[in-house]
Amino acid sequence: MAGKPASDQDRVAKQNQDYQAPGRAVGIAAMLSLVAFTAAFMTYQSTLLVEEPAVSLPAAGSGSSRFLANQAYLAADDLLGFVEIPAGEFTMGSNPLRDRMAYENERWSANQRQGRVQLPSYFIGRFEVTNAQFAAFLEATNAAMLAQFTERLAEGSAGEASADLPVTGITLPQMLSYARWLDAQLRESASTPAALREALESGARVTLPNEAEWEKAARGADGRVFPWGMDPSQAFANFGTSGLQPVGAIACDTCSYGLADMAGNAWELTRSPLRDYPFELELDATSLLSADSLWVMRGGSYSDGINNVRTAVRGAVDPSVRNQTIGFRLAISHL
Repeated sequence: MAGKPASDQDRVAKQNQDYQAPGRAVGIAAMLSLVAFTAAFMTYQSTLLVEEPAVSLPAAGSGSSRFLANQAYLAADDLLGFVEIPAGEFTMGSNPLRDRMAYENERWSANQRQGRVQLPSYFIGRFEVTNAQFAAFLEATNAAMLAQFTERLAEGSAGEASADLPVTGITLPQMLSYARWLDAQLRESASTPAALREALESGARVTLPNEAEWEKAARGADGRVFPWGMDPSQAFANFGTSGLQPVGAIACDTCSYGLADMAGNAWELTRSPLRDYPFELELDATSLLSADSLWVMRGGSYSDGINNVRTAVRGAVDPSVRNQTIGFRLAISHL
C-alpha cells in the first residue's frame, strides 16, 4: 500500500493561515486522530436583530448580471442556481492506487479503502454563496451586522467585484441561519421554480450539504479525483494563488454536474460533524445535536496546493470559526 512522504505526514500550519493541512497522522485526542486541520477562533460576534435595514448591499461586481437583485441575488437561471443531483450510489473515499495524494482520513475502513453510498436525489448550489447573497439576508434580518459586514468588505481588497466573491469569515451557525432564511423565502415566493417548490413541499429543506452529498456532487458517478477528472490541473480551479475570485470566474466545462469552484476558491463547510469513516447517514444526522464536534469542510481554498483540492479531501473546524478561506454552498435535501 502506497504511503505518503514523511514531510506530508508532519505538515503544520502554513504562513498566514488559521488551520492545519490534512495529514496521515495528527495526534490530538483519540476522536481527532484523523482530523485534517483546525482553525483559529476570531473575536467578533453577531449583534442583536433589528427590524429596519440601515445599509445597502455591496456594490455589484462585473459578474452580477448572472444574479437576480430582486430575488436575493440568486443565480439567473431556471433553478435559481441550484442543480439536481440524481439518486443513486457513488464511490466515497480514496484509493491510493488511483490517487497517490490520498490522506489516511479518506480511508473507508481498516480493510477497505473506498465505500459505496446510496443517496436520494437532492439539489446543490452551482456556486458558493456570495457576499451579495449573504448581505441580502442581513439586510432583511440584522441591519447592525450588515453595517459591519459591508464595512469589512469596503476595507478589503476585493474592490467592485466584492459582491460576487464567496462569502467567508462567518461561522457555521450564521451559515445555517442564512439557509433557514432562504428556505422561508423560497417557500413564500410565487417565483420559486416548480422543481424546487415540489422538493420543499415534499419534506426537503434548504441547508448545507452533508459531506456525502458534497462529495458525490464534486466527483460524480465515475469516482474522479478532481471535479474535472483524474489528472491534476490548474486550468479549472483557483488554488495556489493569493486571493478569492468571483464565483464561477473559472470555466470548467468538464466539472461534475456543471458545478463551479468545487475545488479551490473557498473551503466549503458541510453540515457533517467529523467522524471516522465509514460514512453512515443515520449517525451523520443525529450528530447534529453534538455541541463539541468539529465540522467537515471540503474542496480546499485559493491558498492550498493541489493535494488539498481533491474531491475526497476532508478538513474540519470548530463551528464558531471565522476564517477568510472558509465559505459554503447550499443544498436542498430530504436528509
